[in-house]
Amino acid sequence: MGDRRVIHLVDDEESIRKAASFALKTAGYDVVTYASGVEFLKEAKSAAVGCVILDVRMPEMDGLEIQAAMAARGVNMPVIVLTGHGDVSVAVQAMKGGAVDFLEKPFEKAALLGAVSRAFARLDDVDLRTLETSEAGVRVAALTPREREVLEGLANGLPNKTIAYDLGCSSRTVEVHRASLMAKLEVRNLSEALRIAFAAGMGRKPK
Repeated sequence: MGDRRVIHLVDDEESIRKAASFALKTAGYDVVTYASGVEFLKEAKSAAVGCVILDVRMPEMDGLEIQAAMAARGVNMPVIVLTGHGDVSVAVQAMKGGAVDFLEKPFEKAALLGAVSRAFARLDDVDLRTLETSEAGVRVAALTPREREVLEGLANGLPNKTIAYDLGCSSRTVEVHRASLMAKLEVRNLSEALRIAFAAGMGRKPK
C-alpha cells in the first residue's frame, strides 16, 4: 500500500528489531530493518521518506555518528533514538542534534507508538516546530527561577547530583524541583521535559 507510513529501524540487536517490527507492523506501519548504521546509510539517500528509529550503542558507527552523517548527506528524516538505561547524556546530545524523541530500553509499545506519531507529525507539518517553540516558551515561563535552573541542567545532560552541586543545594532538593517542574510542564517523563526545554532554547550553554 503506497499510503502506509515507512519506518527505518536501525539496531544491531536482532531481538529488538523483531519486537519493535512486530509492534509497528501490527499498528499499520511498514518497517524496514537494518542491522547496522553503515547498512542504513548505504540505502538512506534512496530510501522511502519516513521515520528513523536509531539505536545509540552500535559497533562500527554509533547513533550520534549516524545522525551526523544523515545531516551531512541531507537525509532529513525525523529520528527517534533508543538508549540503554543511564544513557541520558547521550540522548540529550541526540535531541540537541535534532532527534524528535528518545526511548529507554526496554520500552513499552505505547511509548514507541507515541514517539512515532510525534515523528510523523514533525514530518507532516513544517510549521509544527514554530508552534512547539511558542508553546514551550509559555510553559517554561510558568516555572520558578530555580525550576528553570534545574531544567537547564537537565537539558545540558547533567545528573541530579551535579545540578545540586552547581546550585549549592542537596540532591533531594533538586528532585523536588524536578518533580514540580514536570508537573507544571504537564509531562510524564524526562524525554517530554527535554523536548519542551530544547524548543524553548535551553541546553545551549557551553559545558
